[in-house]
Amino acid sequence: MQIRVYYDSTDAGGIVYHTEYIKFCEKARSEIFFEKGIFFENEGYVVSGLKAKYISSAKLGDLLTVKTKILNRTKVKVQIMQEIYKEGKKIFVLEVSVVYIKNGKIAKIPDTHIKILDEYS
Repeated sequence: MQIRVYYDSTDAGGIVYHTEYIKFCEKARSEIFFEKGIFFENEGYVVSGLKAKYISSAKLGDLLTVKTKILNRTKVKVQIMQEIYKEGKKIFVLEVSVVYIKNGKIAKIPDTHIKILDEYS
């Protein structure tokens, strides 16, 4: 997924805030399902843990690419690695674990989701 950096993601000097990289990754993860026509109501994925590594910064106007790869999957949890690139150079890495929630409780990931997630393995 490509993301353009706009003013609302930067400080007064035009540098991307550190938390925005995590938001960019969240948008890319959500888009995986939105592209397939899956929109969440009373269900979804909740972050249970994350580890972020900042390598270099992005700035206002930059076009970033977020790459997503599934590292591991159980019946209820998915471990994901996401990398953000600027002009082909890796600038950020996020390892995130998400748990599937339905009606406020941890639940088994639906088969339709597993099929989609397997495309990113």
